[in-house]
Amino acid sequence: QAQLVESGGGSVQDGGSLRLVCVGSGYNYRSNYMAWFRQAPGKEREGVAVIFRKSGISAYADSVKGRFTISQDNDKNTSYLQMDNLKPEDTATYYCAAGSTVWGTWYSEDSYTYWGQGTRVTVSS
Repeated sequence: QAQLVESGGGSVQDGGSLRLVCVGSGYNYRSNYMAWFRQAPGKEREGVAVIFRKSGISAYADSVKGRFTISQDNDKNTSYLQMDNLKPEDTATYYCAAGSTVWGTWYSEDSYTYWGQGTRVTVSS
């Protein structure tokens, strides 16, 4: 059974860092890209960052550019999200997602087949 499992969430102070890890397993095909989304209380889920497996090209939401870095280990089917200079507005549940065909934009949820259960990130001021 295909699944994505996130880890690395937690609570930090304003300006702190966290590293999220997403491990995929049970795929009957390799995904073409992996991404991180987040959902804050009372808000819609939004795309944070994506990385394309073969090219290594990445893209970010404007709100995290320069602070977050997405990377991957293709052999391990794993994606990482290094989050630095965290701010209280980054508080959310972070989800890992994987897909093979982009429908419209990389941050469209329709572009993703597999989703993790989420890991909570809390940033206090």
